Amino acid sequence: MSGGGLSEARLERMHDIMAAYVERGQVPGMVTLVARRDDVRVDVIGMKAVGGGPMQRDTIFRIASMTKPVAAVAAMILVEECTLRLDDPVDALLPELSGRRVLRSIDNSLDDTVPAERSITLRDLLTLRMGLGAIFAPSGRYPIQRAMDERGLSPGPELPAVLQDEWMRRLGALPLVHQPGGGWMYDTGSDVLGVMISRATGRSLEEFFQERIFGPLEMHDTGFRVPEAKLDRLADCYQADPETGTLDIFDAADDSTWGRPPVFESGAGGLASTVDDYLAFCRMLLGGGAYGGERILSRLSVELMTTDHLTGEQKSDGEILLGDGVGWGFGMSVVSERTGLASPGAFGWDGGFTTSGHSDPGEDMIGILMTQRVAGNEVSGMIHHDFWTSTYQTIDD
Repeated sequence: MSGGGLSEARLERMHDIMAAYVERGQVPGMVTLVARRDDVRVDVIGMKAVGGGPMQRDTIFRIASMTKPVAAVAAMILVEECTLRLDDPVDALLPELSGRRVLRSIDNSLDDTVPAERSITLRDLLTLRMGLGAIFAPSGRYPIQRAMDERGLSPGPELPAVLQDEWMRRLGALPLVHQPGGGWMYDTGSDVLGVMISRATGRSLEEFFQERIFGPLEMHDTGFRVPEAKLDRLADCYQADPETGTLDIFDAADDSTWGRPPVFESGAGGLASTVDDYLAFCRMLLGGGAYGGERILSRLSVELMTTDHLTGEQKSDGEILLGDGVGWGFGMSVVSERTGLASPGAFGWDGGFTTSGHSDPGEDMIGILMTQRVAGNEVSGMIHHDFWTSTYQTIDD
């Protein structure tokens, strides 16, 4: 047993479990990280690409929705500076969202609406209760779902393909599904949050993230674009053929979307990073807003971010993602009761390319999974489940 309370034998078991996914050809490779107290264990398995070079500890991965906690931290920096206020209407910075209409029912046509009872606030964006977002139903079932698809607004693995002002214009033309502050709807609020941060600061999201988060935390390999000099460290990304299960290229490193400046800097899912960079970010949150001599946020702001803000009714449409005993704070999930291995109060989030990063204050532990397979299928769910089961079983005190 190490000083961090991690079992060597059980770390080997974890390696065998995760390496089996590579051996079966379900992912070409992965990097896993378990950190407990001062003990950090990184396991590098397989290849960066099918038939390619070996995976490395500093391999760069598209982290998708693990971007959301970063955007939430950026927003809270502005709240602490009194540039933004949690419960002020967003209308001044996001006039496209003023005077909202709300569907009488999700089944109804887009013109069958009632007035919004109040304006959308920053708190609504952070808690994903702005009233619009991912609709977990078969494609095309609802008129609002079809409208979002047609306008390029539906959440998915593809990043938004229009500039942020045009994206906001399209979003502002649609009614909400829920009253502001009502039901939890995934994803869209975090992209709106990114636009709001950019407009509030008069800077690109990349610039603000770099100055206030990535630079101070020495997250030198994290950003919305992978520079040309680092593209050889970017893993290829795959999606599984639904019929055969074989891996097809989704985004190749040598011609990657992430190798070019993005059209839209997505606060919901646009970043690329490494296990060590994301560890620094997680350690900052686990440390109450401070890490490595830098204070990014106050302890009280982190406590607010990592508190469950949802009622059971509010999260009912999103249980496919949150599950029993899990709620939502600001930009991340929060374990509200022990229904699995994670301690109440554990927080973090996952990415749509089968990545994951969570912190457990009760165990003083961080786990990070990095691989590159489009999620939303049985195998990606199994990888995620087995990673976290394996992470917690390594504890030996």
